[in-house]
Amino acid sequence: MSETTRITVTLPSEQVAELKKLTDNVSGFVAQAVARKIRHHLVGEDLLRYEEEHGEFTEEELAEARSRMFGSDAAGWSDVA
Repeated sequence: MSETTRITVTLPSEQVAELKKLTDNVSGFVAQAVARKIRHHLVGEDLLRYEEEHGEFTEEELAEARSRMFGSDAAGWSDVA
């Protein structure tokens, strides 16, 4: 098990009520959410660095990435991105 640090986090009461409906392990749930946010941030930084070095992604590259991530459900995402 990895080392842990106890902290205090303040959340809106409505969020806490919904959170307790979802899990009995609030700390684990929050830790997973934080880990996901950190990964998202790091990937975003990597993508920006790549674009700075190689130029913006083409529509074809973006379509291929969407297809790999979301499969055939990615159709229509070009309108969103």
